[in-house]
Amino acid sequence: MGRLCGIAKPKAAIVLMQMGRLCGIAKLKAAIVHRELQFYNSSIKTGDLAGTLNLWIEEIKCGPAGHGIRIKSRARRSTGFIGGVRFIGDAINNVTNPATIDEHQYCRQNPNCPISLNINISSAKTSYNVLTYGARPNGKTDSTQAFLHAWTAACGSTDPTMIYIPKGRYLLGSVAFTGGNCKSPDITIRIDGTLIAPEDYRILGRASNWLSFERVSGVSIVGGALDAKGSPLWDCKSKGSNCPAGATTLSFVNSNNIKITGLLSLNSQMFHIVINGCHNVQVQGVRVIAAGDSPNTDGIHVQLSTDVVIMNSSIKTGDDCISIGPGTKNLWIERVRCGPGHGISIGSLAKSMDEPGVQNVTVKSTIFTGTTNGFRIKSWARHSTGFVQAIRFIGATMINVQNPIIIDQNYCPHNLNCPNQVSGIQISDVIYQGIRGTSATPVAIKFDCSFKYPCKGITLQNVNLTYLNKEARSTCTNAIGKISGQVQPDNCL
Repeated sequence: MGRLCGIAKPKAAIVLMQMGRLCGIAKLKAAIVHRELQFYNSSIKTGDLAGTLNLWIEEIKCGPAGHGIRIKSRARRSTGFIGGVRFIGDAINNVTNPATIDEHQYCRQNPNCPISLNINISSAKTSYNVLTYGARPNGKTDSTQAFLHAWTAACGSTDPTMIYIPKGRYLLGSVAFTGGNCKSPDITIRIDGTLIAPEDYRILGRASNWLSFERVSGVSIVGGALDAKGSPLWDCKSKGSNCPAGATTLSFVNSNNIKITGLLSLNSQMFHIVINGCHNVQVQGVRVIAAGDSPNTDGIHVQLSTDVVIMNSSIKTGDDCISIGPGTKNLWIERVRCGPGHGISIGSLAKSMDEPGVQNVTVKSTIFTGTTNGFRIKSWARHSTGFVQAIRFIGATMINVQNPIIIDQNYCPHNLNCPNQVSGIQISDVIYQGIRGTSATPVAIKFDCSFKYPCKGITLQNVNLTYLNKEARSTCTNAIGKISGQVQPDNCL
């Protein structure tokens, strides 16, 4: 063949050998299954290349234009698989991504990308089915001990393992999965069913966490739903009764190399997902759903953690969609939809005198709908050694948001037991870029900073926020910074 312009998508047993130049190839369109195909001595300068079953590709030149030969899938459920693939003897010259497997982000920059579970790329893992250990998918039998036994077995293996939870509803009480003695370097928990909390909210409400992972490494949670049945506790709290505090649905503490993909969290009693004291965490394709008036039901809370990524997620809840606590460093948030909720918040900070800072946080391509806040930095008005620096809010759409951009260093909800001091949190190097949309109140930008430690290095770049199709207002107190490009409302820095 002189030119190869398109074939079918690969299924298995693919071999690619002795490529003269691999600079990028293009996308395959045919949806049929091909078998026993062979391609030799071809040159491809456009499109994608892939195959199906028992495909042999040899001595192919690709480029200068094209997207290469890669493994990619959309982040949605599928029965598809990829296995038996060999890339042998390739020459890579000036290629942006020489070797790529993209199971999560492939969506061609479409803002409506699917956020559910994608296909499974097979790997050699020993599987432990919770049914084998006595779990019952009827939603009535307590399966807590069965899950713990499956965890113990998976931990005891020296190989990569998978705990499999088939379709069905599994009743679980409060359970802690600990990793201090785990031998397995990689444990995947594949959930095809729904885990449900006890009907009596007091049983779970007296615990700090429903499902907690402590001192684990290399744990991945894939798919499934967690239904904490939190609404009776919310009702109790709204009536001012003698109610338990409530439990966080899913908590990772002092853990490393964690992945949460395609998970649905429903009606948490308190926080939905907590990342505390962790390193290298990836959260993708997560959905959080709770009532807009549910108390203290933060979607994802991160604190004392480094190198955390949150992407392609949708959060509807009664508190912060994402809350960022002290000691957070190198946090990346991208393509998150928020609302209802209280927005994406750094803080509250200055809860204690000796507090680590928040630094290197980037939030990109977010959409806020009907939230109380968009981007918020909040601290109590008390002394603290904490700080906030190197923060980037980039490319957001605000739809009827009460406080699209706000820094509040006199934070005191309900004006109860306010410290009435001066915030010691030092805020610097914060950039708001490409923020557009509508404010539900006349004041779209509010910077209320500390008298002793004014906010410094605040930049507004290409911001356009309106109120009822009119110009909104901005207010600044103890804030120092600059504007760049077109900024509406008018600058008050």
